[in-house]
Amino acid sequence: MTELTISYPQLRQFAVAIFRKMNCPEADAQLAADVLLSADLRGIDSHGVARLSGYVRLWEAKRINSTPNIKVVHETPSTAVVDGDSGLGLVVAPKAMEIAMQKAAVAGTGWVAVKGSNHFGIAGYHAMMALQKDMIGMAMTNASPLVAPTFSVERLLGTNPICVAIPADKQPAFVADFATTTAANGKLEILQRKNKEAPEGWIQKKDGSTSTNPHELKDGGALIPLGSDREHGSHKGFCLGAWVDIFSAVLSGANYGPWVPPFVSFLAPPADPVGEGIGHFFGAMRVDAFRPAQEFKSHMDNWITRFRAAKTAEGFDHLVIPGDPEREFEAIRMKEGIPLVDKVVEDLRTVGKSLGVEFG
Repeated sequence: MTELTISYPQLRQFAVAIFRKMNCPEADAQLAADVLLSADLRGIDSHGVARLSGYVRLWEAKRINSTPNIKVVHETPSTAVVDGDSGLGLVVAPKAMEIAMQKAAVAGTGWVAVKGSNHFGIAGYHAMMALQKDMIGMAMTNASPLVAPTFSVERLLGTNPICVAIPADKQPAFVADFATTTAANGKLEILQRKNKEAPEGWIQKKDGSTSTNPHELKDGGALIPLGSDREHGSHKGFCLGAWVDIFSAVLSGANYGPWVPPFVSFLAPPADPVGEGIGHFFGAMRVDAFRPAQEFKSHMDNWITRFRAAKTAEGFDHLVIPGDPEREFEAIRMKEGIPLVDKVVEDLRTVGKSLGVEFG
């Protein structure tokens, strides 16, 4: 399989143009492109421009409102519920995180639940917004049901990612960004594009038996919660995914569990919704609401430095701190460009041609 490497500015320009063709206001198109491409920069190729055509198709199906009236519908000094008005999650989410940060600036902590939204890209972008304000950021979202809870063959949960971003001083920030499944669905899509099998423990067949076929979901199979099976802790992954679903949707008034609308446009949302759109949940915590910020960040440096110095198992030369791989990817790709597999390139050229935007 061949790859084409595109510079970040060139790819960003294309993404902005596509969002503008979707009738997004200029500022929203710029923001959506930044959020989307942050995934490609950080090496999370499953959530970057490979999904751009998916957003376009949802817009064409009138399931995404490109000019939403994003508003707070309920609030207290430290909390809020935001209605995304079916907007791009790439736009709704960072605006909701800004509200959480504004509340934290006043109250010490800020918590925002969102309904009426769509897929919001990578959780890391939104959580990391808090770092520049000496705040700890948290972000999570529910997603379309592709995951069977432990002991089940029924798809009831999404991959439901969680991210926490914690500032340090001289050391890079601690950024833990992960799905609550053994692997995100986007990883299966990458394997499909590369014609490779999935590792054991990622997916199960419709009867609950294990599978390595990355196309298994099309045959009624399901993704597996973090831990891969009961003996290896999948009940813990189930608990984490359920936590995200409840905080993101039951708390906000969004759809939850099997009622979450699918990302793909060719599948209709459930006919009996229990809420509005998909849901997110954001948190911002001012470090100095707990102890002086510089003191905390110095101790975070000490924490990170000590863990980096941990004695490693044979064959490993250092411990990886959450956020390290993504930060290294970003430095390389910002300089050398973003590699795109041929199927993604073909997809981008097709969506560009359909909207009158030239790719490459």
